[in-house]
Amino acid sequence: MEVHNMKKEKGYTYAQIANLSGVPLGTVQKIFSGETVNPRYDTLMALEHFFEEPLEVREHVSNRYERNGSYTVDDYRTLPDEQRVELIDGYFYDMASPTFGHQSIGGEIHRQIANFIVENGGNCRPFIAPVDVQLDCDEKTMVQPDVGIVCDSSKIQRFGVYGAPDFLVEVISPSTKKKDYTLKLSKYIEAGVREYWIVDYMQEKVLVYFFESDVYPVIYGFDKPVPVNIYDDNLKIDFTNIAKWLKDGME
Repeated sequence: MEVHNMKKEKGYTYAQIANLSGVPLGTVQKIFSGETVNPRYDTLMALEHFFEEPLEVREHVSNRYERNGSYTVDDYRTLPDEQRVELIDGYFYDMASPTFGHQSIGGEIHRQIANFIVENGGNCRPFIAPVDVQLDCDEKTMVQPDVGIVCDSSKIQRFGVYGAPDFLVEVISPSTKKKDYTLKLSKYIEAGVREYWIVDYMQEKVLVYFFESDVYPVIYGFDKPVPVNIYDDNLKIDFTNIAKWLKDGME
């Protein structure tokens, strides 16, 4: 299998592969030991996505931040409003302005979530970027997920969200792909996010990581509604409009 060669070439440990791909450690060990001969399709896809991108995400951190690794939320808040960055473990990551298509996808997902919550009298609060999320409740990380849901109202502060949201979505783009598939996945697991979606609209795929399940990610296409696990599948996101926009050449 190609992933065996990639593991040998890049020298990843089983723990690194499990942590950053989202595939359970036991499953990773069985696959690479040969105990599992024919892995599930979604598991194989998750591993292939992981090996497509190098692990060293920080190589793309801008060199203009001289103290990278030691920046804090205070430094983040002193940046000009027009300077879009995320702060992760003391490192600044530049963020390009989202394209029209990127923002449309996030907006459509947020719309469906918000409609469901309102129609069902829910107490959770949906949000869409840009909203600051002080993910680890420390001074070293501040991110701006594309879409999220917060069910603990005490986490909602004047500046944004203090702590891990229950549900997060990242719509990937070429400039954020590596960060969303590896670094943010790892951070969201560690912080206690319950469910994380990666929407890869170029491949018309949604990778669903429901961390309370023993099996993740589960991979969906845009051809059928995708269930939101934190709502016990009562909420399903319909990608029909998004698929149509893509067909019409949305950028």
